Amino acid sequence: DELEGWRSSFERIMRSHTGRQVFRGYLKSEYSEENMLFWLAIEDYRKVKDCRTREEKARIIYEDYISILSPKEVSLDSRVREVINAQMVNPTKEIFDDAQLQIFTLMQRDSYPRFLNSQLFKSL
Repeated sequence: DELEGWRSSFERIMRSHTGRQVFRGYLKSEYSEENMLFWLAIEDYRKVKDCRTREEKARIIYEDYISILSPKEVSLDSRVREVINAQMVNPTKEIFDDAQLQIFTLMQRDSYPRFLNSQLFKSL
């Protein structure tokens, strides 16, 4: 039943801890694991209540996934990147929302269909 849920909806695979782990393994084989890692980092970031901790986590996320110098840089359009750059002075809880949505959409439209046709998924 869980596998059929994953097949029917990208949202269901992303809501499932096991589904995310399996999909992450597939992304790793495609050399695009940073997309899932970024998405998960933002999910964690949203839970932070303390401003000082949020600023530190925002800086780490920026350096790990947004900075053009990062080996784990995710593919974002220039508008979203510019908005994040401007807001890094005082990062809000929502600073990465547009970026996370872009990466979610990228995984949904690009990697997810290939995952469903992959040998990994078929072997499950």
